[in-house]
Amino acid sequence: MKISIASLLLMGLSATFVHAQKMSLLTGSYSAYLQLNETTQLPVHLTVEKKQKRTILVVHNAEERIELMNGIKKGDTIVLPFPSFDSELRFITDKKKEIRGYWLNYNKGVNYKIPFFANFNPKPRKKDLPGGDLNGKWETHFSPATADEENALGIISQHQNHLTGTFRTETGDYRFLEGSIEGSKFYLSAFDGSHAFLLNGTLKDHRVQGYFYSGKHYSTDFVATYNPDYELRDADSITVLKSNSPEFHFNLKTVNGTDYSFPNADTKGKVVIIQIMGTWCPNCMDETNYYKELYEKYHSKGLEIISIGYETSDSFEEQAKKILTLKQRKNLNFIFLVGGKASKLIASQQFDMLNEVISFPTSIYIGRDGQVKRIHTGFNGPGTGAVYTEYVEKTNALIESLLGINGSK
Repeated sequence: MKISIASLLLMGLSATFVHAQKMSLLTGSYSAYLQLNETTQLPVHLTVEKKQKRTILVVHNAEERIELMNGIKKGDTIVLPFPSFDSELRFITDKKKEIRGYWLNYNKGVNYKIPFFANFNPKPRKKDLPGGDLNGKWETHFSPATADEENALGIISQHQNHLTGTFRTETGDYRFLEGSIEGSKFYLSAFDGSHAFLLNGTLKDHRVQGYFYSGKHYSTDFVATYNPDYELRDADSITVLKSNSPEFHFNLKTVNGTDYSFPNADTKGKVVIIQIMGTWCPNCMDETNYYKELYEKYHSKGLEIISIGYETSDSFEEQAKKILTLKQRKNLNFIFLVGGKASKLIASQQFDMLNEVISFPTSIYIGRDGQVKRIHTGFNGPGTGAVYTEYVEKTNALIESLLGINGSK
């Protein structure tokens, strides 16, 4: 299956947008991939399904299910936006069982696109037997022995050939990874509309050597060793208040362009979560989904959430637009502010009472007395399983304690 790059670039550039008609695709499983470079393909777990008499594409990452359905048609090109991020699939179909096109990620720029292909394949090929066991916890180092080395904790489950899991870092997790092992070779991948992650590796004697790709723009090697006792630093201990810092405060603008200062009369006496985030960030969106649950449960009891967006766009207007889109899409009632460009340096300068902002997201928990009670770096979401469950239980207990709800610990 081949298609010229020039043809793909010209797809859909001349017609007027209209509401999408039914996609002419067979329902079932597809062998799909993103072509990261000439030799590297990122597998995408894709099905085509019927929902309320509509044909939809579903991207699967382990238990995560991303439905692409609100499409438009431009000539013979179908455009399907991702529901949570500023990205889309653009493709043409052939003989009801082939897809050829691009994934475009506008958070990386208007010209960031990766070729995307899929073939109807209701009967996947028989796989070779696995040559090792990846179950368990893996001490992992990306870019090992370099100035950019990053520590991570791999948590992997293996059932015959099938792999699921994630990698936790001190700034977040790699979300829902899924893949396969045959012989000593394995892969894990995830494609959520913001990130396209691929880890290719070789397992030998409880050690892994491999290569990690993030889209087409970044790649590095990694090593991992089976280590059930390995742990990362406590996420509540990485970002801290400076010892001589004044009262926690900041001055920013709302999405409407008006000035907003904290603390203020409206937040006085409330428990407040300050969320430093970006709409382009999957870990931030996982955290936002959890914060929506917190807000709905505890806002009437005195909880306020202030989300500050740092965006990939250059202008205030475009930054505010992305944040407003998130607010409307997820039906959020938080207070939303615009931090500016997606830069940890900018965030660190605006919150100079902290030692450093090293991650989107970073959350500051403030009690009714106006004092900082906890600062949490990064976010480990549902893809981390028990880690996420423990975090939710711990955070719910903290919020209830700060609110003074009876029965809290």
